[in-house]
Amino acid sequence: MKKTVSFTRNSVNVFFHILTRCNLKCSHCYINPIQHGKDDLDTETVTAWLKLFHDPAKKSNLVLLGGEPTLHPGLPEIVKAARQIGYESITIDTNGYLFNNIIEKVTPEDIDYFSFSLDGPSPETNDRIRGAGCYERCIAGIRAAVKKGFAASVIYTVSNENADELDKMIPLLQDLGVRRFFIQVIGIRGRSAQEESWDSQRPLQLTRDRWESIVPPVAEKAAEAGITVIYPKVFLSAGEAFECAGNVAENYFIFPNGRVYRCPLCEDYPLHAMTVSSGRIESTGKINEADLFSLSIPEGCVINKLVQGGNIEYDSAGIPEYRIACCLLKEEVIR
Repeated sequence: MKKTVSFTRNSVNVFFHILTRCNLKCSHCYINPIQHGKDDLDTETVTAWLKLFHDPAKKSNLVLLGGEPTLHPGLPEIVKAARQIGYESITIDTNGYLFNNIIEKVTPEDIDYFSFSLDGPSPETNDRIRGAGCYERCIAGIRAAVKKGFAASVIYTVSNENADELDKMIPLLQDLGVRRFFIQVIGIRGRSAQEESWDSQRPLQLTRDRWESIVPPVAEKAAEAGITVIYPKVFLSAGEAFECAGNVAENYFIFPNGRVYRCPLCEDYPLHAMTVSSGRIESTGKINEADLFSLSIPEGCVINKLVQGGNIEYDSAGIPEYRIACCLLKEEVIR
């Protein structure tokens, strides 16, 4: 069964980059140290900021990210503090190296999911994108986490570098005991926005036809195998209304330098709607991303048009052939 997952209007979703350093140099990394900072936040600061964004009147969900968050030695304390504060759902996004012996320092009761990034069903594909040797390390990390009773999910960032092998992930996920699969569209930000990082004759993003011929069918097939699949809607159907999560949902993307974005597409630019400063959340001056959320254009998402408009096609009259959905609008496919 496929359904469009509407924006969560009665919950708070916090995506907290507690550091930006990483042991890998993935070709599509979206971290931009110039914009996001290079320092690790100390455990006390992370805890204090978590309190700022928690809303006791709503379900609060937390995703801890980096860089590579398991490089942070205080991660176990951060996880336990988040539970004490009242976050109902806690996920750690990781490349699978699981530094600082993290799975020995937290329990399945502390963590709802370890979410592993894997961009190919084989070392040949994954390591071309993420770096030599990281496929085997990630697979070992998944197996170790599952063996200890942690729920594991896998994130696969689809580009023209690995789209043709997406279906091969299904038997691998079954073998690993993974029952939740996130398929992401590659964003043209961070390292992937740098022209020297990719072949301009072979764009990274899939066309609409290619996306729709590959991703939804694989999602349906994975669901038949008992794997829940979540992927961005990306392209709106004819007559389907555009809605921006920035207007109706509480999503916060927090970085170590105190920048807080409401839309991840803006993260390459100083367009953040908020800043954490002196222990408080402060709104930034105009013009920021929030000023763009209410704009209406034929292409759908204004920010997509501004920062990665290459995924829009136009007819001979210059009219867009389809509308781009908010990047936070998801499809969920379950058996």
